[in-house]
Amino acid sequence: MKYYIIAGEASGDLHGSNLMKALYDEDPQAEIRFWGGDLMQKVGGTLVKHYRDLAFMGFIEVVFNLKTILSNIKFCKKDIADFAPDALIFIDYPGFNMRIAQWAKIKGIPTHYYISPQIWAWKENRIKAVKRDFDYLYVILPFEKEFYEQKHHFPVHFVGHPLIDAIHNRQTTDQNTFVAQNELEDKPIIAVLPGSRKQEISKMLSVMLSVTDTFNDYQFVIAGAPSQPKEFYQSFLQNKNVHFVANQTYDLLSHARAALVTSGTATLETALFKVPEVVCYKGSWASYQIAKRIITLKYISLVNLIMDAPVVAELIQDDCSTQKITQELQKILEPEHRKKLLQQYDALENKLGGTGASKKTAQLIVRSLTSERS
Repeated sequence: MKYYIIAGEASGDLHGSNLMKALYDEDPQAEIRFWGGDLMQKVGGTLVKHYRDLAFMGFIEVVFNLKTILSNIKFCKKDIADFAPDALIFIDYPGFNMRIAQWAKIKGIPTHYYISPQIWAWKENRIKAVKRDFDYLYVILPFEKEFYEQKHHFPVHFVGHPLIDAIHNRQTTDQNTFVAQNELEDKPIIAVLPGSRKQEISKMLSVMLSVTDTFNDYQFVIAGAPSQPKEFYQSFLQNKNVHFVANQTYDLLSHARAALVTSGTATLETALFKVPEVVCYKGSWASYQIAKRIITLKYISLVNLIMDAPVVAELIQDDCSTQKITQELQKILEPEHRKKLLQQYDALENKLGGTGASKKTAQLIVRSLTSERS
């Protein structure tokens, strides 16, 4: 059967690659065409467009790039129509994917949404479009099933979180080799995860690295995003206590003592690696003013949202300062605080439903197509 997958970000590329592997296991004759990244490309299929050409951050930035976005939507529709897939699979990336889904539903193409839009965070009125345009929804957070089924009477499949699979299945470089290969020092590591988009990285890295002089017994190591060249980070590497690794985030987290993390999927990844973290976020002034008026959540990190408690410190906008980052980083490096935090991380992983998200989703997709044909 033929599958068309759209993933528009680095996290979608990771989960898309694991879903593709599972689809090939379930359907060895599968033909897959996709929007994604390097990880998906390594699995097989045909890459149509790389996510690095799609990522626009914030309300204002989207407006400035509207012409490019509309051009991508037009191209995507034509490419799907020419491929004529048996299943169209969307991975997160709701602003783009929900537009394509509306068109696809009218065309009679079966629509599957894996890692559903976070309408529980904002734009809850999108539930009308979700119910109208998607045949199948596969959710990855435990509270999402209740949100969709009890509050909005829309049946969904809770498949567990794919990050657990990605982390459990990783091949980790041992610490000595990792340190030697990357020319790091013989000091404990504080990982710095500033995001994957240029605007995000530029905004976050300066303030994240402003605390380095207070922690001379540690080395700060930036996790380079696969979508950005090392040259982009060069201006941040002048400090002797700051290092850089490219495309090795999981190895970095495997050996880190603590982390500074920009809000997003990386906050959950860091917790699942059992690394104490401080969550940091600064947006443009205009985007932040808009966001705080329409997003009503108590927390911005997935860790705190899932646990419904302030497990990790969140430093947002004006609170994301050198002084406050220093205070919170000192706190999570204290042995007693670290021990309590790691216990909460264990509870978090238990809530996420264990391994097998990609396999469960692939089985459900293939089963739906088989039943439609019978």
